[in-house]
Amino acid sequence: MKRYKYIFALIGLSMIGCSDLEEKPVGILAPESYFTSMDKVEIAVKGAYSYMANRYFMGRETAMTLMLRSDIVEISDPNTSVDRRNHNDLTDLANNGQTLQSWKIMYQIIAAANQAIAGAELVTAEASVKNPLIAQAYFARAFTYFHLVQQFGAIPYFDKPVSDVAEASNVTKTPVADVYANIIADLQFAKEWLPNTQATRALPAKSAASAYLASVYLTMGDYPNAYTEATDFISKKGIYNIELEADYQDLFDADKSGSSLEPIFLIDYIGDSSIGNYSTDYLVPLTGIRKDNQFGVGQEGWAVMVPSLKTYLSYNALDYRRQVSFNATAKFGAVDGPVTPYTGFKAADSRNQNQPYIAKYTRLRGDTPGAEGRASSQNYIMMRYAEVLLIAAEAVNEIPGGSIAEAEGYLNLVRARARSGGVTNGNVPSLFPIDAIGSTQATFRDAVLEERRIELAFEQKRWYDIVRRKLGPTVFGASGLEGNKSFTDANYLIAIPAEEVLRNPNLAL
Repeated sequence: MKRYKYIFALIGLSMIGCSDLEEKPVGILAPESYFTSMDKVEIAVKGAYSYMANRYFMGRETAMTLMLRSDIVEISDPNTSVDRRNHNDLTDLANNGQTLQSWKIMYQIIAAANQAIAGAELVTAEASVKNPLIAQAYFARAFTYFHLVQQFGAIPYFDKPVSDVAEASNVTKTPVADVYANIIADLQFAKEWLPNTQATRALPAKSAASAYLASVYLTMGDYPNAYTEATDFISKKGIYNIELEADYQDLFDADKSGSSLEPIFLIDYIGDSSIGNYSTDYLVPLTGIRKDNQFGVGQEGWAVMVPSLKTYLSYNALDYRRQVSFNATAKFGAVDGPVTPYTGFKAADSRNQNQPYIAKYTRLRGDTPGAEGRASSQNYIMMRYAEVLLIAAEAVNEIPGGSIAEAEGYLNLVRARARSGGVTNGNVPSLFPIDAIGSTQATFRDAVLEERRIELAFEQKRWYDIVRRKLGPTVFGASGLEGNKSFTDANYLIAIPAEEVLRNPNLAL
């Protein structure tokens, strides 16, 4: 998929986030003059998805926030940005610059989606032509608000383009329950009108809307609806052309993940730095080992984020997913030179830690036209079939009278793939992880959350699991994977940026 490069000059205010509401629009073109056909609406829709490939979203800032706030990733370089260190330590305040940039880009995605939806209303077309296209905008809006509400709680909710700056600057926060109700409505519309499949998984199909509906219900603790939606998805996986990837490693191979049947929705980076670093993918260098050359790049990264050593050791050595998820060796010289175990990483560069690093982004990164391995052509998977199976497993276990045997069946499908091994371990099957059998509700609850931690590691899921299950005091306690951290209920939410509150004091309430 080629990333979309559209610059909008429709109504300046409608295409920018809340943080920029006071800026003057440039090149004003009234929407009724612009939106004269559905191809113009399509440009607006593509604008929303283009914003998703911005570095401030999952290419860097938002992804870093979610990874560092979890209990499985910590700071490697102690001299890195204080904003990053504060998120890692859960001491971030409202003036955190990383939070501000992430907030802005998410509202830019929403603004572009709102512009597309509003623009479509100005075009005369049959519902069968119009609705499948604007369903993509509804999905983009729901997807982004889902991230916002999980991170910030009650937030400003816009369902149309901003045309009155004064009114927008006095907006109040929308309660969490209402935000979720709007997200569900958007996803239900998307599920109704999106096609069963798309030419690329970087555009949503019915499968994406259904999977995210299941995830939203699970997050809300609405287990019956989460189960119904997830099992509906599972029953239709053939229609959606979805299946578990045979080799877990192939999900994180830039040359293979785009053709895999497991991803349901992804953000596609193509290694393009032609319009500057705003479109650059940075998770590769941020998670790479300094001065490492094992993949032939010259320097694999900046060693900013690293899994805690206890995270690595928490994996069973026979679990294929450990080999795929971690780089436990490096080469600090020629590609064909000696291999250094992780216990020697710091000796090669003081900013490294003697811990295995994240391999999911670095091992098979594809084209890397930028220095230090940046600007990869990775497809960042936002939702995949294994997660839907785990949603169904967790949900049915929580339903009164739900079948634990059924729950174990969904989880065991994920474990079976892990046992089968793959190219990274020489295609050698393993006896681990063993199938779950004979669980109680309580033991299975722990098992499925642990399975999510291992299966979905470093895919920006763990922090959300900690929040929705209120695991903070446990996972950040002395026995946690990162050791003891001071944690209170206030840490479950990120503070709305101070710059936003200064413009609109209602956001402080």
